[in-house]
Amino acid sequence: MIKLLGAAMVVASGGIGGMTVAGRYSRRPRELKSLGHALQMLETEISYGANYLQIALEQVAGRCDWAVAPLFSQAAAELSSNTGITAAQAWENSLAAYYRDSALNGQDLIILRSLGSSLGISDRTDQVKHLHLAMEQIKSENARAEEEAARNVKLWNHLGFLGGLLVVLVLY
Repeated sequence: MIKLLGAAMVVASGGIGGMTVAGRYSRRPRELKSLGHALQMLETEISYGANYLQIALEQVAGRCDWAVAPLFSQAAAELSSNTGITAAQAWENSLAAYYRDSALNGQDLIILRSLGSSLGISDRTDQVKHLHLAMEQIKSENARAEEEAARNVKLWNHLGFLGGLLVVLVLY
């Protein structure tokens, strides 16, 4: 009886591990899509709303998907802290904190860092161009992420349970 319970726990833990990896693959496309929409809102706030960057970031954080809102709200908070921090530094600090808990990969981080280096240092038209470039790159990464998710989610779900079952078979 104890062996059976132990075997069930090993299979279940393998399955949970596989589902965790699969969840990361399925979360990334949703996060990229939300990020693209948020950047589109930021572009609107900058170009049509003619808002200062801090206010534009606050507006976007209030209206965008909860998954990406912390990125924008923390950047806005750092800009409003009156510590003399630049927009690029505020974005980088916010991005570093956000990236730890996100499903984004290194390429996504490079795109967002590149965008951050151009925030707040040029006129509205130039910032809109940088936002467009970032949105196009994110759209491209989203297509790749959806392909990866379609390929890997089922694989990791099954692999986790089968790996746990294999460990049980080898041990017993």
